[in-house]
Amino acid sequence: MAKGIMYIDGQRVPFDGEKNVLAVIRKAGIDMPTFCYYSELSVFGACRMCVVEDEKGKIDASCSMEPRDGMKIRTNTARLLKHRRMILELMLASHCRDCTTCEKSGECHLQELALRFGVRKVRFADTRPQYELDDSTHAIVRDPNKCILCGDCIRVCEEMQGMGILNFAHRGSDLQVTPAFNKKLSETSCVNCGQCAAACPTGAITVYNEIGRAWRALHNPNTRVVVQIAPAVRVAVGEAFGLEPGTNTLDKLVSTLKIMGADEVYDTTFGADLTVMEEAAEFLDRLKKGGPFPMFTSCCPAWIKYLEKENPKYLKNISSCKSPMQMFGAVLKDLYQKKDAEDGRTTFHIAIMPCTAKKVEAGRPEFRHDDVPDVDLVLTTQEVINMIKESGILFAEIEGESPDLPFGMGTGAAAIFGASGGVAEAVARRVVEDKSKNTLQAIQFSGVRGDDAIRAVSLPVGEHMVHIAVVHGLVNAKKLIADIEAGLEYYDLVEVMTCKTGCVGGAGQPHGLTPVKKQRAAGLYEADRAALIKRSERNPLVQEMLETTLKGRTHELLHVSYTGEKK
Repeated sequence: MAKGIMYIDGQRVPFDGEKNVLAVIRKAGIDMPTFCYYSELSVFGACRMCVVEDEKGKIDASCSMEPRDGMKIRTNTARLLKHRRMILELMLASHCRDCTTCEKSGECHLQELALRFGVRKVRFADTRPQYELDDSTHAIVRDPNKCILCGDCIRVCEEMQGMGILNFAHRGSDLQVTPAFNKKLSETSCVNCGQCAAACPTGAITVYNEIGRAWRALHNPNTRVVVQIAPAVRVAVGEAFGLEPGTNTLDKLVSTLKIMGADEVYDTTFGADLTVMEEAAEFLDRLKKGGPFPMFTSCCPAWIKYLEKENPKYLKNISSCKSPMQMFGAVLKDLYQKKDAEDGRTTFHIAIMPCTAKKVEAGRPEFRHDDVPDVDLVLTTQEVINMIKESGILFAEIEGESPDLPFGMGTGAAAIFGASGGVAEAVARRVVEDKSKNTLQAIQFSGVRGDDAIRAVSLPVGEHMVHIAVVHGLVNAKKLIADIEAGLEYYDLVEVMTCKTGCVGGAGQPHGLTPVKKQRAAGLYEADRAALIKRSERNPLVQEMLETTLKGRTHELLHVSYTGEKK
């Protein structure tokens, strides 16, 4: 890697392996504006906001320049500022400017840079046609009228997920980002992961907003609102209120939701413990019967959707277990039927999730009983943050409150579900015969945790040496399948999470790059370390339920069969 010294605005700045001049500029403490630059994707170099001027007066985009020893550049000359203001003005001229009612208002990068560079007047008329809003999925909404053609969504979909749902179409002033043949997202192979929305710097792609439905339920006196909170949410929601990423704010979130009108607030870790018990039992049964292997985990709805649409031959390899959210929902609605009849109320079940695909999962027909959904509404972390702000609650200062019982108790194994490798580790804790502390540590340091896109470990389970793989990022899952099909790899159990770093990096979370997501994962592992109970089979409430109310009904309430989609 190149090393040397650059001179940036007269400052002497050493560089050592930075991939472009933009990275060196930011290292020097200068916030260089960008739209199309996303450090975790390939360089595109289209927006030209990061242009710099060299000592000869040549102007070029710093994101696509390699740093060289002795290079001298300036970042804020009169010419550069003029160029940036003109770029912003032209973008605004061809952009819907209903900023006050935009989903991204206050968090829009275009809005932020227009304010920063003092663009207060747009001299050019908007001659572009008005495009139709695409709200055909219940995961994300696409508004082409707010697109600035940065290409971030295209590269995320292709490079992180390997799907290529979006791309540029047409030329010149007619250029736009769209699915092939201008289809709606619901008509494509989109898996609803929402990572395009997470990368979008404007309101062109946003999370499907269901805050209004949540408020109506909370304000209805005839409705009992019961909320479950996923593990990954608690270590991210505090970021919007000045707390460090990874700070466990579950207790604050519980008390906040109670103030907002929730009747009962539970922890999805209870559902995760149920999932571990059922998934481990299914895995052990497959070991006895000899397959089919590998057994894929079933917690990620975007992964399920991918197999249904693109690789249905592997649906038999998917665990029949419902996700923790849906297990929890099925058990909750079943138990509350009698209570609803006695009280004359209707239970409305809200799940707070880090994931946009969970919105679509909740609406699937497989997760309805007597035509009533087990989960009535899914709110993302972002939506809950907006509701807290709307309520005026000082989240960072509020006193915490523990989740309600009986569904407020979860183990450390369940808490780590939100991090890549967490599901596999929790199942491993359940199936290994040696339950000692040393074995727990051996599993922890076996390689199941980490940052690598694909990780593989081998653990003894009875007479078998079980081969486990962990993969995050759909593009990496496709590579893993290709290696299995080519006979290069063999696995008994494979954990797949569509989003990079797992649920902590879900598209429903506050935006953050990999270092922030790692802090969130560290927060979940800290919750595991602090937990009194480390293994799912030691959760007394789960054991009691399996032996009483769920006895003989686990298949009905906790399992599901996926049949795929017709092309």
